[in-house]
Amino acid sequence: MVLQVNFRGSTGYGDGFYTAGIREWGGKIQKDISEAVNWAIEKGYADPNRICIYGASFGGYSALMNPIRYPNLYKCAAGYVGVYDLEMMYSEGDIKKRERGISYLNRELSKDKDFLKRNSPVYSADKLNLPIFLIHGEQDERAPIEHAEALVKEFAKMNKPIKTLFVEREGHGFYLEENEMKLYTELLNFLDQHIGVGATEEASVEG
Repeated sequence: MVLQVNFRGSTGYGDGFYTAGIREWGGKIQKDISEAVNWAIEKGYADPNRICIYGASFGGYSALMNPIRYPNLYKCAAGYVGVYDLEMMYSEGDIKKRERGISYLNRELSKDKDFLKRNSPVYSADKLNLPIFLIHGEQDERAPIEHAEALVKEFAKMNKPIKTLFVEREGHGFYLEENEMKLYTELLNFLDQHIGVGATEEASVEG
């Protein structure tokens, strides 16, 4: 089952709903996502022992940020072309190249470095104690691969394993058929390993 959340800040629900997400990337937006997951559990739709979070771009950011904020909710996380260092958005990628891009960052995030670090997965990597899969295109201009590489470096410092799929000829999303096949094959294998029936049965035996 897939649960896709229309968290605050999403478009299509009016200005009030959109503006409610301003400067809440790592705060109330993540709360919305976690509350939706808990709703699915309470309704009996989701098995609390078989939940993984996955997303692309901002969804990739949330896939890492939500387990930081709510560490007991997920068994694994997969980030695809995600943003993992909010401060880096001011120095890397194509958003900073346009005046309206900088205005967007100032409005949606903040110029305050402490705020940016508090809400960046790369600075809270020590709280990510679950299997992680990072997927990224090496030619990504919107969320440059430096975001993923920074997170990999943090995991290396802590001697923590992390699965990666970095592809040379792809950008902000994979478009070549062979790369899409590789992406989804490896993603499904990752999910099977950590929340598949066999994985949960093994966990129950070990537990």
